[in-house]
Order: sequence, then C-alpha cells, then structure tokens
Amino acid sequence: MTRTIRVEHLARVEGHGGITVTLDGRQVESVRFDVFEGARLLERLVRGRRYDEIAPIVSRICAICSVAHALTSLQATEAALGIAVSPSTRLLRDLMLRGENIESHALHLFLLAAPDYLGFPSAIAMAGRHRDTVALGLRLKKLGNTIQEVLGGRAIHPVNAVVGGFGRPPSTAELAALEDALENGVADALSATEIVASLPPADFCDTETAFAALETPARYAYADGTHIAVRRNGSGRRVPIAEYRALTNERVVPHSHAKHSRFDEKPFMVGALARLTVNGDRLTEAARSVMRTLDLTLPSRNPMDNNKAQAVELMLDLELALEIVRRLLGGELRDTAPAPVVPRAGTGTAVTEAPRGLLVHSYTYDAAGQVERADVITPTAMNAASIERHFQDAVTRGAALDDGALRTRLEMIARAYDPCISCSVHLLRRRPAAGPRQGRDR
Repeated sequence: MTRTIRVEHLARVEGHGGITVTLDGRQVESVRFDVFEGARLLERLVRGRRYDEIAPIVSRICAICSVAHALTSLQATEAALGIAVSPSTRLLRDLMLRGENIESHALHLFLLAAPDYLGFPSAIAMAGRHRDTVALGLRLKKLGNTIQEVLGGRAIHPVNAVVGGFGRPPSTAELAALEDALENGVADALSATEIVASLPPADFCDTETAFAALETPARYAYADGTHIAVRRNGSGRRVPIAEYRALTNERVVPHSHAKHSRFDEKPFMVGALARLTVNGDRLTEAARSVMRTLDLTLPSRNPMDNNKAQAVELMLDLELALEIVRRLLGGELRDTAPAPVVPRAGTGTAVTEAPRGLLVHSYTYDAAGQVERADVITPTAMNAASIERHFQDAVTRGAALDDGALRTRLEMIARAYDPCISCSVHLLRRRPAAGPRQGRDR
C-alpha cells in the first residue's frame, strides 16, 4: 500500500518550505525537501553596481544572516580589489560574526527547536510551563543583536562595516557595556547547557555523514581560512577557497527553488556540527566541558546533534566575544578607518561560516569597479541534499510508525539543520521565446 507523508508548511524555520515522503509499504519511494520560497534575484541585481553598493544589497538576502552576507561580500570585494584590512578591522568583524551566531543559535535552540523536544507547537505555548527557558533564549538573542547593533550600526543589515574598514569604531562606553552584558551572557550559557542536556534524546536517525567546514588556522573562527575541509568516514579532503565550485557544484532539482550541491556525487552537511568535526581541536576548555555535559561525540552519525553543537558554539562565542571586547578596551582598537580603494578589474572569492554553515560570495569586477558577475552560495543550498538523505534514513528506520509520528521526526530533522530557506533560493526559471525547453539563470 502506498502512503504519502506530507508537511505542507514547515513551521519554526526561516522561509517557506515543506516535506513530501512517499512509501510503498515500508519501502521509501521518494523523499523531497520542497523549497517554494520566492527567489532572491540579487545576483542579477548587483551586476553593473559599484563595489561600495554590493554588501548593503546582498545583506538583504536574509535578515537573520545579514551580517554574514555583508561581511563575506566585503571580503570578496576586497580580495578582488587588492585591499588589505587592519588587524583591528578583522577583530571587529570577528566580533560581529560571533554576535550573529549568538543571536541565531539562541533563537533556534530555545524558541524553534526546544518545543519539538518538549511537546509544544510553539515557543509561545511552551512559555506557560517553561518560562525561564524562553526568557533565557530571548535574553541571549538580544545580546547577540546588541553586538551587531553596536558594531554594524543596526541589529540587521549592517551599514557601519564598509569596504576596507569601518565607518565608525565603537566607543569605549559601548564596549564597556558589551563587556558587562557578555559576562552575564557567559553565566547564561551555563544555564543553557543544563537546559539542552535535560532535553529528551532524539536518536531516530543514524547514518554515515560527510561534513564540510572552513578550516581555520589558529583559533575556532568563522572567517579568514584558506581551505574548506571535508570529513567523511575517517578520511579528509581539502578544497582551496578559489576552487569552491568543486564542493558547491550546484544543480537544479525539479521539486525545489533551491539548487542542490554534492561533493564526489554525495551529499554533505554544513553548520555547527560540521564546524566541530573539522575544528573541534580549537575549542576552549569551557566549550569542551559543554560537549562532555551534552555527551556529544565526534564524528556524529545523528543530524539531531547539530542542536548540541550549537549549544557548544554558544558558550564558545560568548567566551571569545568577551575576550575580543576586553582586547579592544585594552588598546587594540585602532586603524579601523576604511582603506583607500582604487578600482580595478579582478575576481575575488570569500568563504565564511554563517550560523548555518559555509557561505560563499564571489565577484568579478571591471576596471571601473563595477560588478560583471556575482555568485552567492548559501548553507541551506549545500545542506538540502543531506537533509533529504537524513529524511530517508529516519523514515526507513521508522516505517512502521504512524503518519503523525513520522511527520514529527521529519520536522525535527529539518529544524535541527536550522535551515535558512530564504537564503537558499536564488534560481530564476524562464521560458525562451523559441521552443518549449526551459532555460535557467540566476
């Protein structure tokens, strides 16, 4: 007997998507992560635009990931135009990325994912019995947003980070206030760890998974690496950033507005769990303690462990953000004025780690400093094929369950990836004037 498990609208994620799984008895016939969010056509929109207009435009791809999009865009532009930024600028950008990670992980863990584990349809419903958990999540999210506002000029779509530097450095008073807030945030992270450790187990998916993350040379960072590392089944490969297309070889799938990527023809996972797998030896002792408390062992075969990995990063980012603020207060805040820009023809590519994983921006500029070509590849577009693989594993293992139970497991797996669906869609389908065949462009 054939049956179809369908999630028409996946709730508690950013953007619009659904899930469709068809079974014949206990045999899985098809699995689809249906992304029907409207396409963001910003790669087309930036063509012909000047170098200093690009980051403000592409940050509009998504309000949750706007800092990562803006800073990755700036790095790609600077690589194309041969601009070197100061150490203080790199430090401020590092702090911005950690602020985004803090607000995004706090939102996901305590307001989007936790209701699944505790049996509630939403964080609002959960707040009646778990008020402290919801309040903690909101408090940490606000802290992350405050970091972005102080450095970027606003909590979303930053305007203060510009090509070559910053428009205005944060004041001593602003940094001192951040120091106090981050000290409280580190204490909150300990409470967050206890909450995540108390959640019921979610062990309904178990399969070999490939992980890809930016390999950072010295510390656990979200930018400034030169290679992407891929780990699978005990083996590893390294892909130079300039050759990112070897990893992110996007292809159109008929059921989704998001393209799929495969490496060596196999799906791979990006995000917090992938970063721990690649760069876990660079964690602080406090972050390692969180891993032990959560009984998180790497490499993991369970995508639900991405929630635990986010809790580890939450502690790490609060610690390191506090360290950065203290360094800035101690005298390392200098030379943040924008470097001079001389337009030239060139191509630049940057890869960073957004909260949900690898983010690629690549631009080709003409001699006047205007974009000729743009390419943006986002974490959820890389994760889409892996999400479907984990759907298939979970349904195969639980085929005897009723539709409601399977639907719950599918939604939990999707949310564990913390998908940013709006970021993933950048596909325009058009029908040429001659003939019925569809062409595709961005």
